Amino acid sequence: MIFTIAVRELKNLFVSPLAWAILAVVQAILAWFFLALLQLEQINRAKYLAMENAPGITQQIVPELLYVAAFLLLLIVPLLTMRVVAEERRNQTLPLLFSAPVSMTEIVLGKYLGVLLFLLILVTMIALMPLSLLYGTALDLGLLASGLLGLVLVVASFAAVGVFTSTITRHPIVAAIAGFGMLLLFWVLDATGQGDPEANLFAYLSIFNHYQPFLFGVFDSADAAYHLLLITTFLVLSIKRLDAARLGG
Repeated sequence: MIFTIAVRELKNLFVSPLAWAILAVVQAILAWFFLALLQLEQINRAKYLAMENAPGITQQIVPELLYVAAFLLLLIVPLLTMRVVAEERRNQTLPLLFSAPVSMTEIVLGKYLGVLLFLLILVTMIALMPLSLLYGTALDLGLLASGLLGLVLVVASFAAVGVFTSTITRHPIVAAIAGFGMLLLFWVLDATGQGDPEANLFAYLSIFNHYQPFLFGVFDSADAAYHLLLITTFLVLSIKRLDAARLGG
């Protein structure tokens, strides 16, 4: 049933013009930024050739591109997840979903997986930009793979937070604003923890702190575990929230 719900959710996304607009806008912005990075690399090529241990083209382009992609998706994902449950509640179809022979866990995981599949399609389209450089130069595929893995974990975390905020209101716009606010808070907690030993907890909770190492080719199981824990936490909270709604809470 989880897969059935996920496919239904993915189809609903592609029926909506919002999903197509998001695909187009994200690709257009990142394509422009990618070409700007390439132009900057061409301008600085002579300087890099004169340097010892000069950064390769992958180091110059991939971390910057994927950082901007993550921040852009921080703005976009709440728009994708805002209707996941809030729309069902607003249209009063949530009781019908509750009466179906499926558990709250299956409903949440199915809806989450549907959104995640859409985001994986988007990440694949983003990955094609640096991969296109293989036609003319060598790439550090390890660095690229690490960065893309980090981006997948980040968008999976974004989607889990977005699904949760969609379960707490009947208004999709409110869910989108709440989701954006929570994600931005998790992102900028890094600034709170810098230079203050007592604020190390805030720095640890920052999504950015657990994304940045991937951008530079560093895979740390603790960073991956952070994202998996964040995803699990918000999916469990979503399940608990739907259970409360089913019982009239």
